[in-house]
Amino acid sequence: MITNQQLELYNEAAADVLNSSKRNSRSRIKLLAASRQAALETITQSVDGLHLPASTKNVGSMILMNSLCNKLLRPIDGSCCQTVPPPNFLQKLSACFFLGSALVFLVLHVLGNNRHRRPVPPDVESLEERKPATAAVPFGPKVPVHALCRMGIIMAYFYLCDRADVFMKEQKFYTHSTFFIPLVYIFILGLFYSENSKETKLLNREQTDEWKGWMQLVILIYHISGASAFIPVYMHVRVLVAAYLFQTGYGHFSFFWLKGDFGLYRVCQVLFRLNFLVLVLCVVMDRPYQFYYFVPLVTFWFVIIYTTLAMWPQILQKKANSNGIWHFGVFAKLTGLLLFICFFAFSQGLFENIFSMWPISQLFELNGSIHEWWFRWKLDRFAVIHGMVFAFVYLVLQKRQVLSEGKGEALFSGKISHVLLFLSVVSFITYSIWAGSCKTKTECNEMHPYISVVQILSFILIRNIPGYARSIYSSFFAWFGKISLELFICQYHIWLAADTKGILVLIPGNPSLNIMVSTFIFVCVAHEISLITNDLAQVVIPKDSVALLKRLGAVGLFSLVVLLLSRGNHHTPGP
Repeated sequence: MITNQQLELYNEAAADVLNSSKRNSRSRIKLLAASRQAALETITQSVDGLHLPASTKNVGSMILMNSLCNKLLRPIDGSCCQTVPPPNFLQKLSACFFLGSALVFLVLHVLGNNRHRRPVPPDVESLEERKPATAAVPFGPKVPVHALCRMGIIMAYFYLCDRADVFMKEQKFYTHSTFFIPLVYIFILGLFYSENSKETKLLNREQTDEWKGWMQLVILIYHISGASAFIPVYMHVRVLVAAYLFQTGYGHFSFFWLKGDFGLYRVCQVLFRLNFLVLVLCVVMDRPYQFYYFVPLVTFWFVIIYTTLAMWPQILQKKANSNGIWHFGVFAKLTGLLLFICFFAFSQGLFENIFSMWPISQLFELNGSIHEWWFRWKLDRFAVIHGMVFAFVYLVLQKRQVLSEGKGEALFSGKISHVLLFLSVVSFITYSIWAGSCKTKTECNEMHPYISVVQILSFILIRNIPGYARSIYSSFFAWFGKISLELFICQYHIWLAADTKGILVLIPGNPSLNIMVSTFIFVCVAHEISLITNDLAQVVIPKDSVALLKRLGAVGLFSLVVLLLSRGNHHTPGP
């Protein structure tokens, strides 16, 4: 009888003889163990219990081809049998840095340095420091070192998930149920956590956090389900990305218009908050800055907003209230920004030439090309200025007391409110019908920059015109909105995998349990990174101008060295 046990003995004996032979010392024999595993799984499909079914042979052939081809082709879609590239110099340097931080923390802990007080975190949106009721006790070096230790542990998890050959990845496969069922579930869950708002103003803080939260959850479901293959869903998610940029224009314009704080400290706080996680990931995960496209996008637009409003003449609300002619100055600035956008939108060659110059190219190139940055910038080029114009009009109307923002009051008079609500609902539905009728993504993307604002404004009016709707918010969505940036970035490596091409598999063979466990860890990590960023921002960005300039000089020198080291490295673009 030829049994499996006998076959194993024959194979072991043959492998020992062939591998011990001097003639074969340079080409050792390897058994394709996966074929035996596949045979054990499919033996019940065999006709006679002896000959393997065709499905077993197919699995064996696929694995053999993967083991031979993937080392050369190096696909990034979750395929198996790839050799793990060795860590580069910057990755080794970052590992040493985090290990050094852990050692310093242990030393401080042993020495009894207990001045471990969390600094006052900055406001999530405006990044203003909240004033405590009593004077805060100065915190010692243990706070930033402890934050770096936590960050090091998190980065080790990132590396194990998406760079080391530890966890498997699986392919995305879109069906309507994998997208819409979780979507309905989270919205029902969000409604259960409805609470009264502290403010009833249009787009108050709790409402904008809620808005960012549910949009981020929709985008996460969109990514993990592979819903980009379905054009109507793709177009609606494009509106959500535009809405984020709309909020960028709205939030920063409102801050500068009302507060007039154009100081270096404010700018550095915003830039650090936006870029800290991405810059760490660029080093640890060996990815280019443009790979995390949304962060370069919002950083670029923040710089443009700041430049537009900070340049002479600086026009603030106080100045405009004293003399109405200054409103035309703001209008002139916004018009100039619009012309700037249109000029670059119709001058692709000039745009690519500017962003292809070194060292700017190191920030915006992907796989040696600026095309991805051009595509992302052009797709939502008007969203930010739409947000700025909306903020300007709203704040002027609010100052002139045209709006009714009391609790339970409609935003406008009864007749105007009904007309605007009707038009908003019609516009909202019309856009959805149009998105469903699109044939190709290229066709839809051409129209998107001009009409996405219709959907955004419709949502704002529907959400804010009724007084009762403006008086409540979902604390569930608002909680996620406070960590929306971290969620968007972390998904690349510890929820999705293979640089967003696949899905991370922590628990093989049980997709439901796997997605629950990986999602729980993913959300906890994003929340922790948000806290770490806030901790480090208070330490790294000092309020003293001289100290801040010295640190900026050191950061600039270090960045130049990193850019020189990474010059010439090319990566495959993401989705």
